[in-house]
Amino acid sequence: MTELLTVDQLSAGYGEAVVLSDVSFELPQGETLALLGRNGTGKTTLINTIAGATRQHAGSIWLGSGAGRAALHSLPSHARAAAGIGWVPQERNIFKSLTVHENLTAVARPARTGATSTPWTPQRVYEMFPRLAERKGNLGTQLSGGEQQMLAVGRALVLNPRLLLLDEPLEGLAPIIVEELLRAIARITREEGLSAIIVEQHPQAILAISHRALVLDQGRVVHRGSASDLLAQPALLNQLLGVARSAG
Repeated sequence: MTELLTVDQLSAGYGEAVVLSDVSFELPQGETLALLGRNGTGKTTLINTIAGATRQHAGSIWLGSGAGRAALHSLPSHARAAAGIGWVPQERNIFKSLTVHENLTAVARPARTGATSTPWTPQRVYEMFPRLAERKGNLGTQLSGGEQQMLAVGRALVLNPRLLLLDEPLEGLAPIIVEELLRAIARITREEGLSAIIVEQHPQAILAISHRALVLDQGRVVHRGSASDLLAQPALLNQLLGVARSAG
């Protein structure tokens, strides 16, 4: 199985503060990783480090394999996006002064050479999120929180990335929007085959649509394995994620 992402002995944080220590894992092409852990254990820092938004102290991050392998750890954040990273941070970071359609067209990139899946275009995003199609002329400030999250996911998709990073995509959303986003994420990953790393405080929902699970505690990996196996062991899940589960 071809590895898409390889993280090796990664240490990173903010300024001189080290949040992640000696983190290593691999993600194969076409698979989804559920990144779990209690609040403050380094999940967002790991996502941000892959995207290039923290200070990396040690280790390496590689995207792809063979001749096309990219050393993400040596690239600035904009170059990581060009290499194939699609990032949806907690803050969403949509352009609130632009319309929905302008948000999508401003960042859209053509499909990558050799891509086997159907390219993501603004029209495909509208098909997946009809709410956005209805509001394509609305400014970002005129959208609900759920619609802003859909737009943030859509903006990442039209980059036609190789790896999608989602940081708590369901946080603070109404149950009906949560279900809609979960269906969309499952389609993107399971049906479309786009690799993804998902941080979420709803572990059961994300484990159900993921291939692998990685659990962090105090910035270190304390569990790795099959997502379905972890989902089938509620006692272990409770032990690893007790605080996060009660908060979620």
